[in-house]
Amino acid sequence: MNSELAALETKIEQVVALVHQLRAENEVLKNQMATAEAERLHLRQTMTAARERLEVLVDRVPEDA
Repeated sequence: MNSELAALETKIEQVVALVHQLRAENEVLKNQMATAEAERLHLRQTMTAARERLEVLVDRVPEDA
């Protein structure tokens, strides 16, 4: 009986350790996702600004050129 309880206690400790590890990994992944989302937004804004500048330049090009 005691050995069964000890084995159960060991398994519970392993599960608790795994839960802590997964929570830490989840936090890292959340941070990476937030960083990637911010970078994506910045790149989208950069592309929009570049497109707008190109449109202005295209409008300046004479029709017969």
